[in-house]
Parts: sequence; C-alpha cells; structure tokens
Amino acid sequence: MDQKLEVIVIPVSDVDRAKDFYKRLGWREDADFVTGPDFRVIQVTPPGSPCSVIFGTGVTSARPGSAQDLVLAVDDIEAAQSGLLGLGVDISDVYHDAGGIFYHAGTAARVPGPDPERRTYASYAAFADPDGNGWVLQEVTTRLPGRLWSDFGTDVAVLADLLGEAEQRHGRPDEAGKWNWYAPYIAARRLGRSPEEAAREASAATPA
Repeated sequence: MDQKLEVIVIPVSDVDRAKDFYKRLGWREDADFVTGPDFRVIQVTPPGSPCSVIFGTGVTSARPGSAQDLVLAVDDIEAAQSGLLGLGVDISDVYHDAGGIFYHAGTAARVPGPDPERRTYASYAAFADPDGNGWVLQEVTTRLPGRLWSDFGTDVAVLADLLGEAEQRHGRPDEAGKWNWYAPYIAARRLGRSPEEAAREASAATPA
C-alpha cells in the first residue's frame, strides 16, 4: 500500500504574515478555514509539489520557527535561487557540501558554488520564512532509479506531460511506429533517466 507524504505542518506566530510570504513565493493557496478565534487552517502548495504545507492557529503546539531543513527539489538551482532573490527573499548563495553526500546541519561544511561536477542532488541554497522555519532548495536533475512517480499509472497530468516531452524528443511526429519509441522513452524517464539518456535508450530499443 502506498504511503504518500500528503502534508507537513509548520509552526508560525503570525498567520497572515506567513500566508503573505508563501503566496509571494508563488505557492498555491488551497484553503483558509476559520472556525473561531482559536482555530484557523491555511494550506498552501509549492509549484509542482504533490505535498502541501499547513500552518495556522491551533494546528500545532510546536514553537514557531522550529521546523528546519524542509527540502524543495528544483531543476536548476541557480535559476531558482535567483528567482527567489528577485522576489525579495533572503536566500543564501548556492553551495555544495564538503562531504558530497548531503548537507551538514546549519552552515557547517558549506562550500561556495554548485557541486563542481553538477551531480544531481548535490547543490543547494537555503532560506527561511519570517518565523525562521528553514527551507533548502536542492537541485535534482536526474532521479535515481525507483525514485520517480509511484502513482505514475494513474496520474493523467504526468502522463500527458511525458507524452508531449516524448513527441518533442522523438522529432518525427508523423513517422509510423512512434509508439515503439515513446514506450521505452517514458519507461526510462519513470526510472529516473534524464531526457537525453531516455532518448538514447529509446532509440537503441526501437527497431530501425
């Protein structure tokens, strides 16, 4: 049985200030329910994320600002960092970790600049919301095998996007038998291959 991460709850001291901050980031507002002076629930969702974020009044007893190291995956770390900087977010410079596996706690072992080999999962930038809840951008360009869309078979939007991507990569939309190319391409992308790797695998698997 799938166990999909649906929501994380973060503690904030000023609900409206937090709502304004996350909407400024471009996060979708899903709900803002108030049942009384002691209970308010706001849900927002980062662009492209299947997991949402909830904060409000009376939803958690955690200390405001105590949520740390919440990771957001991005395709291009430098573009994402620059975009948030342009929105007035106090975000760190792009960095990688001296250990090369994952980042250390706090600012320990930070090395300026993206990972020298630009490996997937290895480049970061950090920022916090007005309460100090900490977020980390992580550049993910290619997912490792088995780490892509467990609900792929029922996610129509994902399938539609991949079909469109396959059409562009194939480059021969009128050619007969294109589905023989599309199938291995989409399967490779589902397994975490990059678009370039998936195209090569699909071409190798398709009869000439």
